[in-house]
Amino acid sequence: MKPNTKSKIIIVDDHQLFSQSLELLIKSFGDYDVIERFENGKLFISYLEENPDTNIDLVLLDVNMPVLDGLSTMKWVKENRPNLKVIALSVNDDEEIIIKMITNGAKGYLLKDTSPEIFKEAIECVIEKGFYFTELVSGMLVNKVNSDNKKISLKEKELVFIKHACTEMTYKEIASEMCLSPKTIDGYRESLFDKLEIKTRIGLVLYAVKHKIVFV
Repeated sequence: MKPNTKSKIIIVDDHQLFSQSLELLIKSFGDYDVIERFENGKLFISYLEENPDTNIDLVLLDVNMPVLDGLSTMKWVKENRPNLKVIALSVNDDEEIIIKMITNGAKGYLLKDTSPEIFKEAIECVIEKGFYFTELVSGMLVNKVNSDNKKISLKEKELVFIKHACTEMTYKEIASEMCLSPKTIDGYRESLFDKLEIKTRIGLVLYAVKHKIVFV
């Protein structure tokens, strides 16, 4: 994080007491500013449409809201602002909801009784690294990525690519490291996404962890 630069966060939650308390907690961390709070997804989307150039580092999005809920909002974000980093917040640990939020672009999913320490860690990870998943959520996603009895044969260069993809290297940097063209690396990526039936780099990381291609 750059010195003297606070990350900008938006809270979208219809429970005002929780939303206000969350803002105070975030400000207590010192490195973040809550620039706006909205009571539902519709108001949040209107803000984005009216302020397309506003710099937003993270959105904390409640799953269950009136007018426009978190999932519908997340689908809009995926279609219109795919680079926006979002952490879903909920009292619900239902696997179907979690999977839907993640597959529609949420970079993390936290239960509202999460400890302040984990909450802070999640904010830091999503802003700086791109995603954060608790053990609960990771387990659900890993199970979705592939069934235990599905045997997939991977070539040596595919394994090397997967290992590099589990680091913070960009695809361009991976191409340089493997002495391949960016176009070839794009081919590896798309081929693996299709072969492993996944859609994101996160899914690739989870597959690699589950199958002990990399160790964390």
